[in-house]
Amino acid sequence: MEMDTITAISTPMGEGAIGIVRISGEEALTIADRLYRGKMQLKEADSHTINYGHILDPDSGLVVEEVMVSVLKKPKTYTKENMVEINCHGGLTSVNRVLQLILNQGARLAEPGEFTKRAFLNGRIDLSQAEAVMDLIQAKTDRAMNVAMKQVEGKLSKRIQILRQTLLETVANVEVNIDYPEYDADEMTLELLKEKSAQVQNEIGRLLRTAEQGKILRDGLATVIIGRPNVGKSSLLNSLVHENKAIVTDVPGTTRDVIEEYVNIRGIPLKLLDTAGIRDTEDVVERLGVQRSRQLMIDAELILFVVDYNEELTNADVELFNLVKDQDTIVIVNKRDLDEKINMDEVKALAGEHPILTTSLVMDEGVDELEEAIRDLFFQGDLDSGDLSYVSNARHIALLHQADQAITEALTAVDDGMPVDMVQIDITKAWELLGEVIGDSVHESLIDQLFAQFCLGK
Repeated sequence: MEMDTITAISTPMGEGAIGIVRISGEEALTIADRLYRGKMQLKEADSHTINYGHILDPDSGLVVEEVMVSVLKKPKTYTKENMVEINCHGGLTSVNRVLQLILNQGARLAEPGEFTKRAFLNGRIDLSQAEAVMDLIQAKTDRAMNVAMKQVEGKLSKRIQILRQTLLETVANVEVNIDYPEYDADEMTLELLKEKSAQVQNEIGRLLRTAEQGKILRDGLATVIIGRPNVGKSSLLNSLVHENKAIVTDVPGTTRDVIEEYVNIRGIPLKLLDTAGIRDTEDVVERLGVQRSRQLMIDAELILFVVDYNEELTNADVELFNLVKDQDTIVIVNKRDLDEKINMDEVKALAGEHPILTTSLVMDEGVDELEEAIRDLFFQGDLDSGDLSYVSNARHIALLHQADQAITEALTAVDDGMPVDMVQIDITKAWELLGEVIGDSVHESLIDQLFAQFCLGK
């Protein structure tokens, strides 16, 4: 594949202290030298150094920018190509003028994710590591960032490669047994094939057991706060966000629409949605908000159901208990600073196995216990363990499930007495599916699609 020289702005658009324009390709240093003036040409500078100078417009000879230029010579660079990173002042006009001059000298504007795509195509990283780069950029908590960083470093890749090697050795021994049956004494027997396949399947199972937690860390937990009007839903949102994001009043129906906010709960990113209080109403706007609330309840991964400690349960409360009985729900009995009018025995009966907490959000009481309950509900207290090899990418999860199924079919075939060459087909299929995780066997169109999701300049 021909690799022309590409360039892009790699810092967010807007005003800031520094803006970075990145160049990668065989002509990166040559193009930069046509614009740069300093103590020496960039081609002569040592690799992995930063050099002070100015960017000049070649046509007018005028100074465009005062810059610090990083010189990164292949192969020890992000893309394994020659790279130049021009650090200039962070204004919109400044970085765009530098970018335009580079384009005028023959570089091409990079496509989204093209720098990382080149790192993959040039063999510096595999596909799972490349996808983890975007997870790292989008991480919303320290824990999510640590998981992504482990994948960037290749922790998942190494585990997949070990599994593929085990399957490859199994297939190789099967083929020897087929081609040279007279040497059967030392060849792969069906029992050994079963042993190796089961070993790989157990490891795939261990990876898949982290999938739910990994996906939560990567994408966040879609969490909906529900309840009747004026039970404290908006106060709960404000307590978790540690900011007054929602209006809180004594007037029922204050929240008319859905308020969305990301929060970090004990290392777990929550996509928190405060909904309109669910009740029958003649107000057209509020009624639309109630309809949206009901739909969000259906799609939610976690329900925070708030009821009022200072009021008896109503038919609306009972209806909501019935609606969420099959979903992951935490029942929050709020306003415990007031007189107890609610029947807690009735609450326990309706809640069933769902956790129940009492809070006083105006007194900031019970929030810590709620955060612990959220963590324990999804991570069983293991979130602080040292094993960070979570599988978090939906594509990886799907491929692991398919590989697991292929091995199951192979083991079933062995038990059914199928010929060994028929069993080999399923083992080979599992090997290929695991290869798709790390990009050893994947279609070009999928690669293009994956990198198109990246930001420009990465």
